[in-house]
Amino acid sequence: MFSQDTYIKRRQILKQKVGSGLILFLGNEESGMNYRDNVYTFRQDSSFLYYFGLDAASLHAVIDIENDQEIIFGDELTIDDIVWTGPKEPLTEKAAKVGIQKVRPSKTLSEYLKSAQNSKQTVHFLPPYRAEHYLKLQEWLEVNPAQASQLASVTLIKAVVSMRSYKSEEEITEIEKAVNTSVDMHLEFMRITQPGLTEKQVAGKLQSLAIGQGGDISYPIILTVNGEILHTHTRDLVMRDGQLSLCDAGAETAMHYCGDLTRTIPTGKKFTTIQKEMYEIVLNAEESAIRACKPGVLFKDVHTLASTKLLEGLKEVGIIKGDPAEAVANDVHTLFFQCGLGHMMGLDVHDMENLGEQYVGYTEDLKKGTAFGWKSLRMGRALEPGFVVTVEPGLYFIPTLIDRWKSENKLSQFIDYNKLESFRDFTGIRIEDDIVITETGNRILGKELVKSVEGIEGLR
Repeated sequence: MFSQDTYIKRRQILKQKVGSGLILFLGNEESGMNYRDNVYTFRQDSSFLYYFGLDAASLHAVIDIENDQEIIFGDELTIDDIVWTGPKEPLTEKAAKVGIQKVRPSKTLSEYLKSAQNSKQTVHFLPPYRAEHYLKLQEWLEVNPAQASQLASVTLIKAVVSMRSYKSEEEITEIEKAVNTSVDMHLEFMRITQPGLTEKQVAGKLQSLAIGQGGDISYPIILTVNGEILHTHTRDLVMRDGQLSLCDAGAETAMHYCGDLTRTIPTGKKFTTIQKEMYEIVLNAEESAIRACKPGVLFKDVHTLASTKLLEGLKEVGIIKGDPAEAVANDVHTLFFQCGLGHMMGLDVHDMENLGEQYVGYTEDLKKGTAFGWKSLRMGRALEPGFVVTVEPGLYFIPTLIDRWKSENKLSQFIDYNKLESFRDFTGIRIEDDIVITETGNRILGKELVKSVEGIEGLR
């Protein structure tokens, strides 16, 4: 965890931003995989970690603004627990490390919340995303599970977003640790991938690196020879010479800060001529987008720039006709680039996503798009110093989508469907880096990870 002072200051600022009422933070619990005592790897709620720093299950917390109280609700280990776990640091001592002096048993939280409600205090909570959260809110606050997300406190959401969006130097240092481990994972991907291995065999090696460096993966690894399927995870599919292999993988540190990188390589030793041409199109779009990221620039406009660069490249190979900028204005790029250019990253790989993309990636004056290819853009707002974002353009040739557009002759003034037909089985390419916005521009986080054709082929 960070210093005690970090967590004390964060809670002080939060109280000032929320102003009044009682703030309830629901920590996460362990969850059984196939029976109660065989549990999934525990992951604490990120906002709980941000304000309280305690990475342990079955803890909840309140910040009672009117009564000037900060309380952790949880239970000390019993002798039955200690038999299985060994002696652990008492909860009171853990809480003291983050500046919390009051620790109360879990069973008293319900009564505390009911007392606050009886006193007409507003109880603020964030949108729930786990089953136990919905059930606790129903039990403690009589919140109908179907309405829980709608009843979450907008005041609290905006306050949390206004703090977690701006990464401190100590946070950036921790994120960079995650990115450095992610770089090691991708270098291993480039070194060991070869025809005859399965996707799972390669991905398993990468996950072991993340675990071996003290953390774990920050999301299930995407490692596939079908890069046109945006979020397909590893399978027992044998990788073959002549295919492209796409790896989207990131590590999470012991403090749960994330990395998120993508590289696409030839499964064999070298790119084919057409693979190289298409790869260079994506690389140009990525590098152009990164150069454009600076304070005051709308990330939505950077997405548009990257999309234009992709279509400029596709025009050179004969798939696109006419003016690429006009084509983007007509959403032609969404046939090839269906997802968004990037997203915030921090304690969550899609940072604060459970709080709502409109609050995190947009503003009251800039609404999130709803059209195909734009509704997946998680981030549109103006960039500011301290933001950590991913930049990840790609080209994805999805046969089902191509067939649908072709059957409708959709936007044929911009698309040469006869030429496109020869690319229907090309699959996909994505290149992704993580950047922090600085006062004058941006900086790519982490150790350098090769992404030129020559560099990748050199490692192969």
